[in-house]
Amino acid sequence: MKQETTTRDVFAETSLSRQRLARLSELVDATADDELTVRAPATDEPIGTVPACDENDVERAVERARSAQRGWADLSADRRGELLNRFADLVLDHQDELLDIVQLETGKSRAHAVEEVADVPLNCSYYARHGPDYLADDSRQGAIPLATTAEVTSEPVGVVGAISPWNYPLTLSMVDIIPALVAGNAVVLKPDEKTPFIALALVELLDRAGVPGDVVQVVTGRGADVGPSLVGGVDYIAFTGSTETGRIIAEQAGRNLIGCSLELGGNNPLVVLDDANVETAARGAVQACFTNAGQLCLAAERIYVHESLFEEFLDAFVGATRRLSLGTEFTYGPDVGSLIDEDQLARVEDHVSSAVEDGATVLTGGRHRPDVGPFCYEPTILTDVAADTTVACEETFGPVVTVESVPDAETAVTKANDSEYGLNASVWTGDRDRGRALAREIDCGTVCVNDGYVSGWAAIDAPMGGFGDSGLGRRHGRAGIERFLESRTVASSRVGPLTEPPSVSSQWYARGLLALSRFQRQLSGVPVFGRWFS
Repeated sequence: MKQETTTRDVFAETSLSRQRLARLSELVDATADDELTVRAPATDEPIGTVPACDENDVERAVERARSAQRGWADLSADRRGELLNRFADLVLDHQDELLDIVQLETGKSRAHAVEEVADVPLNCSYYARHGPDYLADDSRQGAIPLATTAEVTSEPVGVVGAISPWNYPLTLSMVDIIPALVAGNAVVLKPDEKTPFIALALVELLDRAGVPGDVVQVVTGRGADVGPSLVGGVDYIAFTGSTETGRIIAEQAGRNLIGCSLELGGNNPLVVLDDANVETAARGAVQACFTNAGQLCLAAERIYVHESLFEEFLDAFVGATRRLSLGTEFTYGPDVGSLIDEDQLARVEDHVSSAVEDGATVLTGGRHRPDVGPFCYEPTILTDVAADTTVACEETFGPVVTVESVPDAETAVTKANDSEYGLNASVWTGDRDRGRALAREIDCGTVCVNDGYVSGWAAIDAPMGGFGDSGLGRRHGRAGIERFLESRTVASSRVGPLTEPPSVSSQWYARGLLALSRFQRQLSGVPVFGRWFS
């Protein structure tokens, strides 16, 4: 029987109130009369409204950001990093409210919301520490040793547009905003219409940290109404979302000749080799598959297990999955929370039912649980799944995984790579060297050995992104900030123009130029054979 969600007051379980959310919505500077209603997945009840911005609102936000960016860029990189570290402290100081907002808007469990809040200070400290070095002028080898010099300088691109998704609205907005700000850019953030309040709460904390007004703007609204004008007005676009929408954004960015980074979909494989610890692999697979109810771009959706361990792994994995608790309380009790809305629930149900119709077996789960919450769905394990079934080929983005037996590691790699996506993969083995070697054969931007996804995502010094239909560009590390920079080469000559001197014939100048080319190759350690002159 469906739960009567209208009798539950989610605000009574949090530090929040409707008045607090209303004050956050006032941070959006919009002239449009239209509004968007935000609903809590835990009850499917309205919790507040935000302005539905139009293209005029976006244009004004970009103009304000562009005006503020000049002064922000004039601050030293060290000073910008200092303010971001102050922001990190405020995030930790206000963690309870931020956790409440994330849970209220997404329906995820509190333990999974913690991953979001913890991620922000780590990114702040990393880019505050390393950003000044990444932005420093860099001397390079000149055209002619001693006679010429070359130096590379970096400048912010200007105004960065960030479009963040609903599944990790805190992390996946700030992971782009933080390096963009340290690089000296202003940012206009468009959060998903389902999760605008956490974005507004973060901007409020940036303001308290001392980041000048208008350096970070938020425009709330429907993607179809706000997205095109945002992409059309900024100097770079960072997008996280579906592959379908990513293609549209990439096409518009290409027409405008601006850079873009796109983190898109995934249908991620997890491989269990014949020497893996079964209990450890099963415990890791639970985290890899069912974190945030599977609404994670890095989540494993396909598991390939060596046939010698298949039955043992299934027993351990199914048992651990059945022990997971479902719930939408604002406490640390439930292991798995809710799906975001009715559309996502329908997608999950359709993928599972289609697989069963095609002959798949449900080992556990496979049921909608309205008694827990309107969009709650049990963690689900499928076997005997046909290779061309939707759940095997497309991203489900829910608590559903397929498990298949394979005869050897080579077959596992072949099946892992049989996808248009290439975001994240996981390899489980008792020999980490073997695991790292196998990881090089899997066509994914990140491959974790004896871990599902955390060790890869949390390696902030290493680039993170996808192959194929999983996107373009990289987050984290040096690459994560360089995407928001324009490089300029300043070259100089100590001997005047590098052209034929007036007193030297063209023939002797040409021979001298070729001889210099050979000499430079020798200096660089390249073996050079033959005569100096031809």
